[in-house]
Amino acid sequence: MEFDIDRARKETPGATKVAHLNNAGAALMPAKVRDAQIRHLRLEAEIGGYEAADRMRDAIEKVYVSVGDLIGAGDDEIAIVENATVGWDMAFYSIPFKAGDRILTSEAEYAANYVAFLQVAKRTGAVIETIPSAETGETSVEALKRMLDDRVKLVAITHVPTNGGLTNPAAEIGAALKDHPALYLLDACQSVGQMPIDVGAIGCDMLSATGRKYLRGPRGIGFLYVRHDLIKTLEPPMIDHYAANWTQPDAYTLRPDARRFENWENNYAARLGLGIAVDYAREWGLEAIQTRVRQLAGYLRDELRAIPTIAVMDIGREQSGIVTFTKADEAGLAVKARMRAQGINISVSHPGSTLLDATRRNLPPLIRASVHYYNIEEEISRLIRLLRV
Repeated sequence: MEFDIDRARKETPGATKVAHLNNAGAALMPAKVRDAQIRHLRLEAEIGGYEAADRMRDAIEKVYVSVGDLIGAGDDEIAIVENATVGWDMAFYSIPFKAGDRILTSEAEYAANYVAFLQVAKRTGAVIETIPSAETGETSVEALKRMLDDRVKLVAITHVPTNGGLTNPAAEIGAALKDHPALYLLDACQSVGQMPIDVGAIGCDMLSATGRKYLRGPRGIGFLYVRHDLIKTLEPPMIDHYAANWTQPDAYTLRPDARRFENWENNYAARLGLGIAVDYAREWGLEAIQTRVRQLAGYLRDELRAIPTIAVMDIGREQSGIVTFTKADEAGLAVKARMRAQGINISVSHPGSTLLDATRRNLPPLIRASVHYYNIEEEISRLIRLLRV
């Protein structure tokens, strides 16, 4: 069935104002998502924040169901948090590492995650090891299998890295870990909303994601999935009286569900916006979204390769909607500024974002154009024309 691009753009107010090719940063919100947040903010202004949350309780609770349905999880396995990093950190710092425990991660791991590895290694004596990449660029599952032993406590992978275009083989990694006691934490910050995600099929124990990127939700909201049987074994690094009940002067009891990773005070407007964004994505269909994104990204890569001064830096057997490249005669930040002046949003990914991959491949700052289903070929063609200058 043909993708209804006219409807997608009509329902995206920003599509008429800018060529937005920075969806891996923050996508343009649909009108439905914007309006849901504004309605709730107005309600808070009219009747009070606590009272507004009480009135919208059923809709707020439904967000957990929607997020769970999106990734094939139960609503009790979902925590809604301030952002994906908070979700990832709450999961990671709940794991009781000790000296000699091994943390296995990918060569394209994101800086926010890797500095947490370094901190925990410094505190506990745990060891960080990098899984080699396959010749095509993605994390090598065969190399992972050879590295597994009884000291491996955690395998933490970024599903779609911030640059490089690749999609790591999340389900193949899950299959390799099926009979191993190591925990599997997947950073799905840039894959949720771009492609179908099923935590059961992937086999991950924990997954973090954001609202603002390919889900097209608000900034300042994200979620964490934790497998039901695992929840009761993890004590969050920080708790409050929402995550736990104060049962005696010297005792508390943690919640039995994933909300033990949340805290009391929340941005309910953003939560409602996230719920609408999730339902909107499912209305389009994640398979249809993935197909459309891949088509646009493929077209962009082909056009870029036809420019003599451009080098496309993407790797991986399976590539995402994130396209990264360099321009021999112009620095990345200069290209970004020039495009913004022409109404085109792109970004620059610096080596420090993926330091191991950048060092291994000797990468400079990379120009990043990340497409979504509401983008059109004419926007890409305009970017290409300007890059030829």
